[in-house]
Amino acid sequence: MTNVDVHQHLWTGSFVAALRARTEPPFLDGGDGGDGRDRWTLHTAGEPPYEVSPADHDIARRAELAVADGLGRALVSLSAPLGVEWLPSGEARPLLDAYHEGAAALPRPFGAWAAACVRDIDADVTAGDLDRGFAGLQLPANCLADAAGYAHCAPLLDLLEARGLPLFVHPGPAADASPRPGWWPAMVPYVQQMHAAWFAFRAFGRPRHPRLRVCFALLAGLAPLHGERFAARGGAEGRKEVDRNVFVETSSYGPRAVDAVVRALGTDVIVQGSDRPYAEPPQSPGFGLGGAAAYAFRIANPRRLLTGEG
Repeated sequence: MTNVDVHQHLWTGSFVAALRARTEPPFLDGGDGGDGRDRWTLHTAGEPPYEVSPADHDIARRAELAVADGLGRALVSLSAPLGVEWLPSGEARPLLDAYHEGAAALPRPFGAWAAACVRDIDADVTAGDLDRGFAGLQLPANCLADAAGYAHCAPLLDLLEARGLPLFVHPGPAADASPRPGWWPAMVPYVQQMHAAWFAFRAFGRPRHPRLRVCFALLAGLAPLHGERFAARGGAEGRKEVDRNVFVETSSYGPRAVDAVVRALGTDVIVQGSDRPYAEPPQSPGFGLGGAAAYAFRIANPRRLLTGEG
């Protein structure tokens, strides 16, 4: 048994080099490759340029932080808002290969989620990536927002179900590049994507994949708090019991939001995720709900999500 954070981001040298090799979004420029003193500038198709601190992706420093956080395992994932998964396979593959190469070589306590091209689905390639010991597969929420998305991604989800591995649903790229405050993507399109993905899984994902374990980032955009409205409008479907194989993680939220989701879902399907380095882990592991909640969020529930046991 170990404390787990299911949601962190850590760019390895191979992935940084692959981003630097590009001249179209997503790409990285500025600095000299990561000596901790320069700034990197990230360019994506749907967001303003973003200044990235190389120190945030220093592997030794991040390992020390994970230990200081009391973690026995920290799962990193591809930054899906970059839009890598949505590129044509010929463009996506070098970035995905670089990500998998670096992530598979990370030292303890790190593990990682695999990633896949969603424009051109290739389950055989993803199977090979999963063979390298990844915890499961991350997919962007905006590829799982409706029936067509679930039909398109079915080969990948079938693969996970057959192997007993979980799916991690993370916000994908923000589509609107019009002028907005820098915080807008995190507060509007990311949340909207997660909200849609939560209900799309209920409507289309679970009937097609009855054994799949899935975790939604950022408390599924607080979609579970709409349970009363769903019960009023969704009839018998809206009154079903909580699905114990559908989890939400806590990144960027604090005690008030987590307490509200606990009231909606209970403590059995909430797992800790921090989104480090973009957000800090909670100061109180149980979000003020007590030691039993901390044990559930950090140990018991992540174990069930990742292994199906417990």
